[in-house]
Amino acid sequence: MPVTRGRRACIGTAALAFALSALVFAGPAFAAKPVGSDEGASTAQTGGGDRDGIFAAARIQYSGSVAPGGGTGNVTSADVNWDPPPCWYAPYLGAKDFKKKMSADLEKAAGAPGMTGHAGAAIGQTRAHYEDGFGWEDNPGYEDYNVDKDGKGMFWAGVENPDEPDVLKRSSCTDLPFWVDNGEAPPARYPEAITPEILAALAYQHMQLPDTEVSLAPAQATKVNLPTWAWLDKAVFDEVQATAAINVPGFALQATTTAKPVSLKLEPGTPDAETYPASGECVINADGSIGEPYAKGKADRTPPCGIRYLRSSGDGTFDLQATITWDIAWTGTGGAGGDLPDGTFGNAQAVTVHEIQAVNR
Repeated sequence: MPVTRGRRACIGTAALAFALSALVFAGPAFAAKPVGSDEGASTAQTGGGDRDGIFAAARIQYSGSVAPGGGTGNVTSADVNWDPPPCWYAPYLGAKDFKKKMSADLEKAAGAPGMTGHAGAAIGQTRAHYEDGFGWEDNPGYEDYNVDKDGKGMFWAGVENPDEPDVLKRSSCTDLPFWVDNGEAPPARYPEAITPEILAALAYQHMQLPDTEVSLAPAQATKVNLPTWAWLDKAVFDEVQATAAINVPGFALQATTTAKPVSLKLEPGTPDAETYPASGECVINADGSIGEPYAKGKADRTPPCGIRYLRSSGDGTFDLQATITWDIAWTGTGGAGGDLPDGTFGNAQAVTVHEIQAVNR
């Protein structure tokens, strides 16, 4: 009969994780670094393996407009308090594979120097947890690693976000691996368990926005006090999508994050300039474009989006910073969806400004 005790009456999960962290979960299978894709491409689902050939933790697939090689994208969140998830829990191994790996790791840990006292007790309780039904509070134990349920579910485990710079946050998903039946949601006590919303945030983190250059008129060089028109055509300025998905036997989730351009902010690169409008924020037009292209006959008009430089750039140039704000939302498995913080991405363009030459007679 399984033994159940309160968390305070036994070596806690933190002690268990601490005692085993260096030995049990140090392999490449547990790290589960996300797999990326080039822009517009989709990666095939791959299950890695450790040196023993055991199926590795489920990897996240990225597709659409994402940074190459699984790296972070070029979006900056407009909300300084928003961060992608530093870690999460995801499907790890089936029962037989988990037994093979965990039992070997426990044997190795038990034979390591210094594994006495609390550390030794933690290893013993972990073995009892997976072999003899030892549990505590809302953490039920398992009989023989749930081998009789092999193929009917998977053990889930913590996965670090390799792009999280804070090591304490990155390594905070420290609960011991837990079982989830196929088709069932993970227990509510694991709020970091992978969900469509977490996948959407990861897609956001890897999203690559287009490197769009603003059209200017005059295009090559402008003159002091001459209004410079700025615009973006809809044809080169449209919504962008990135998808993150996880797919293993009995469990599949996906989320698509969509970024839609909503405004363009112009920063002249010098305080000696005026922007149109005065805020420098050019909103999107009804047809999806921003600003208005310059055409013959508009020389005496004020551009709806543009700049007027008040002094020459001399022998150099001014760095015009054009930053696009993107409205970002997501949809995912089961009809889930919502909003994410606006994103921004800017380009610098060199602008030459000449003095107007006066002719003396």
